[in-house]
Amino acid sequence: MLLLVLLAPLIACVSIAIQLDSRGPVFYASRRVGFRGCAFDMLKFRKMRVDASGPALTIAGDERFTRLGRFLAAARLDEIPQLWNVLRGQMSLVGPRPEDPEFVFAHRDDYAAILEVRPGITGLCQLAFAKEAAILDPTDRLRDYVERLLPQKMAIDRLYAANRSFRMDLWILAWTVTAIILRRDIAVHRTTGRLSLRQQRFDRAQRPAVSSHNGTRPRSPARPAIEPPAPGPSVPDCGLS
Repeated sequence: MLLLVLLAPLIACVSIAIQLDSRGPVFYASRRVGFRGCAFDMLKFRKMRVDASGPALTIAGDERFTRLGRFLAAARLDEIPQLWNVLRGQMSLVGPRPEDPEFVFAHRDDYAAILEVRPGITGLCQLAFAKEAAILDPTDRLRDYVERLLPQKMAIDRLYAANRSFRMDLWILAWTVTAIILRRDIAVHRTTGRLSLRQQRFDRAQRPAVSSHNGTRPRSPARPAIEPPAPGPSVPDCGLS
């Protein structure tokens, strides 16, 4: 892939920087469910210390991040290795965000249409929730994700799966480049999928109310912790070694 070749110098520089910054591997493989339910390892640059533990979901200022990892997460550079997944046919440049097998198993009906589309590095859901780590409740991130964010993400991915086209993909790529260059957040209309620059910047001290654009709501009172979804049956591998 031409893009992978063009980014090879950047990949090499980041890889060296990760090795100099902290001990451990350069890449991190995260198990995900992809096209037609096939499981695969989604690659990322490692952002955390090798001895890090706790929820897979990260929050803003996560203490498990390395010094370089914090920058990689903020700049979204940790996603670049997924071009290898694209080259292997496991992902596409544009598509739904691949999800953890346990969440997919817990919402099989919702993911039926989503899994008929090859997952992507960028997409409507990725643009809408680019600041996911900043809006997760740090006191109970798993419950907040399962009850508030995941239903919204599934709805957006279903919207994309039902309306996807070559023109839409080009539009999503253009807005992704815009978000990177201008360092601006992108709003995704929850009904039409229309993309626009987000007008109101996110304020951690005061969460905005729900709207058709930002999909957030005021925080609810503290609730008991939620258990992770029960592990489902093993997900078939995509057959790519």
